[in-house]
Amino acid sequence: MLFVKNDTRYDRALLAEVYGKGGQVAEGLSALAEALAQVDKTGERVYEAELYRLKGELTLQSSVQSLESRVKEAEVCFHKAIEIARRQQAKPLELRALMSLSRLWQQGKKAEARQLLMEIYGWFTEGVDTKDLQEAKALLEEVA
Repeated sequence: MLFVKNDTRYDRALLAEVYGKGGQVAEGLSALAEALAQVDKTGERVYEAELYRLKGELTLQSSVQSLESRVKEAEVCFHKAIEIARRQQAKPLELRALMSLSRLWQQGKKAEARQLLMEIYGWFTEGVDTKDLQEAKALLEEVA
């Protein structure tokens, strides 16, 4: 996927991911809110699916809402990311969103998680040594 240099949506997504890894969830969610506002303002949706996936991931880390509320909101974000990626035919972003949803579903919806992940994983015929596909393979083994 091609990303434009100095694309603030992409920069904000990276920043949000770093904030999340550093435990600064509120700051990460704020960066994502800015990026999503820019998407709405400009109509440029190249990285939109990843923004929603990251929003779901950070929502799960948040302590502001109840666990049940966080899980529901994250699931909505992951579904939105999947829908956007499919509409854009962005298989790598669809894979990442499906992996996030599968991790969320590992407890209660294991069979559904495995089925969705198997379908997207099977689509890829090249690049099986990439980080995302290696993670997808490992996740498939976990939900087996």
